[in-house]
Amino acid sequence: MFDQYLGISPKGDLLLLQMLGEKLNKRSFLHINSTREGGGVAEILQRMIPILNELGIEARWEVIEGDPNFFEITKKIHNALQGNPEDVTEDMWQYHFEVNRRNAEKISLEADAILIHDPQPAALIEFKKNGSWIWRCHIDLSNPHQKVSDYLCRYCQRYDAAIFSVSKFARSIGIDEFIVSPSIDPISEKNRALTEDEIDETFNKFQIPRDRPIILQVSRFDRFKDPLGVIKAFRTVKKYNDCILVLAGSPATDDPEGEAVLNEVKEYAANDPDIFILLLPPFSDKDINALQRTAAVVLQKSLKEGFGLTVSEAMWKGKPVIGGAVGGIPLQIMHGVTGFLIHSVEGAAFRIRQLLNNPEMSNRMGEKGREFVRKNFLITRQIRDYLSIWYSLENKGKNVIEL
Repeated sequence: MFDQYLGISPKGDLLLLQMLGEKLNKRSFLHINSTREGGGVAEILQRMIPILNELGIEARWEVIEGDPNFFEITKKIHNALQGNPEDVTEDMWQYHFEVNRRNAEKISLEADAILIHDPQPAALIEFKKNGSWIWRCHIDLSNPHQKVSDYLCRYCQRYDAAIFSVSKFARSIGIDEFIVSPSIDPISEKNRALTEDEIDETFNKFQIPRDRPIILQVSRFDRFKDPLGVIKAFRTVKKYNDCILVLAGSPATDDPEGEAVLNEVKEYAANDPDIFILLLPPFSDKDINALQRTAAVVLQKSLKEGFGLTVSEAMWKGKPVIGGAVGGIPLQIMHGVTGFLIHSVEGAAFRIRQLLNNPEMSNRMGEKGREFVRKNFLITRQIRDYLSIWYSLENKGKNVIEL
């Protein structure tokens, strides 16, 4: 599997990975999150674990279990950390801890390095046995609800290090902090090249016409992704350009709000025949790939965003992307070079029309976007960064770390 990245990923990344694999050979690396499907974290781990094992590292992935009450609480925590005024009570935090305690009894926490993803399993640090413990935050912490952030930091301070996607998300919590961007896997089902027949199969399945330009947003049905704002922008564009809109997303098992938001979107779309709302089953990677490859313009009109992997996915397929100027999106979109950053519905509509009316500019942006992703946002670079952090924690205090 590792050899498949030759000629795709930068040579320097592959060379460093091999060297780090030799240094960490036969060492154990445990990842823990709260869902095996839906969302970027699960998607990255599905691809990352086999590569780590091929490098000679004993990697495994565990998922904590929780009831609906637990995930209602963690969704409130998630929203509060992204700036929403949520009331997370002491009883809720106690229940959050209790669910983590039960999971600590079921999951073996023995490993040389333990990477805990996001707030849901953060309290597992209370049951640390050995190894280097790292907390990985994938969400937008640029303007958190302070009380919730402070409570979570009680756990974070006990870790050996923390990793954030963007520098402005980092908190002053008294431990080593690192910045690591998420990534896409260029050879996965979602990002590999597709034949025309494979693309036709997807469009026939969903009965989406291909005779007009397609505006696409792929994301969970989440208010922070602003699907209603996307529809508003589309309706403005439709007055001048004949096109269709596709909103596609898969459910995440740890997101209890998804169904309510989906219903809001359907109601707002009001049975418009030019708006296609697709609730895709988990692991619909080939269908998402086909939609992204066929779209004329791809949107990620987020109001808050930890990173937004769908931006890099679309750029890898040579598409210009219009994204909200929030979170990790500006790391991916160089404004006016690989796409456009926007701050409003009106801005989104303007940029959509600009790309639809100028195919040459659209193609040029798409080509630059693909190369930018190749250099910065492929999975081999993210694994390199994770292993480098682990290796540096084990060699703490050394001015020069030799590989």
